[in-house]
Amino acid sequence: MTKLLERALDELRKCSEHEQDAIAAMILEEIADDRRWDEAFAATQPGLKKIAERVRGNIRAGLTRDMRPDDL
Repeated sequence: MTKLLERALDELRKCSEHEQDAIAAMILEEIADDRRWDEAFAATQPGLKKIAERVRGNIRAGLTRDMRPDDL
């Protein structure tokens, strides 16, 4: 466990049970949210890889052109 987390837990021990539970719930929700994002991002990788390969192929084939902001 990191020193920063140890410090946070030391401070948390000084809080009431209600405050401890509220903070613990926030931490657990944040961890769960991070895991959901990681899973969602991992699921997009095969599709993104295909798109990147297609773009590289288009560049090699000369099917792309440089764009400037004024071109938009």
